[in-house]
Amino acid sequence: MPRSVNHVASRAKRKNLIKLAKGYFGRRKNVWTVAKNAIEKGLVYAYSGRKQKKRNFRSLWITRINAGVRQHGMSYSQFMGALHKSGIELNRKALADLAMNHPDAFKAVVETVKK
Repeated sequence: MPRSVNHVASRAKRKNLIKLAKGYFGRRKNVWTVAKNAIEKGLVYAYSGRKQKKRNFRSLWITRINAGVRQHGMSYSQFMGALHKSGIELNRKALADLAMNHPDAFKAVVETVKK
C-alpha cells in the first residue's frame, strides 16, 4: 500500500507561516526554511519582549514617582517606606499617574505620608 501524505495540511501549514513573515526583507519573507527560522526567532523575541515591557514600565513609574517626591523634599525610598507604614495601598502605576497628571492629589498623598 502506498504511503499516505497529507499535502493539503502541509501546504496550509507553510502558507500560514509565510503569512507571518509578511514584511520581512529579502529571502526571509518567501523562502520556507529562512522564513521559518526568522519567525521562530521573532516569536522568541516577542515572548521575552513581553517580560521586558513590564520591567521597563515599572522603572518608568519609579522614575516618575521619584521626580514627583523630590519636589516635596523626600527621596523615593523614604517615600515608599513611609507609604507602606502609613497603610496607603496605592501601587506604583497609580502613584506615577498622580505625580504626572494630578500634582495636587499627589502632594496630598505626600503630605499624608510625611505625618
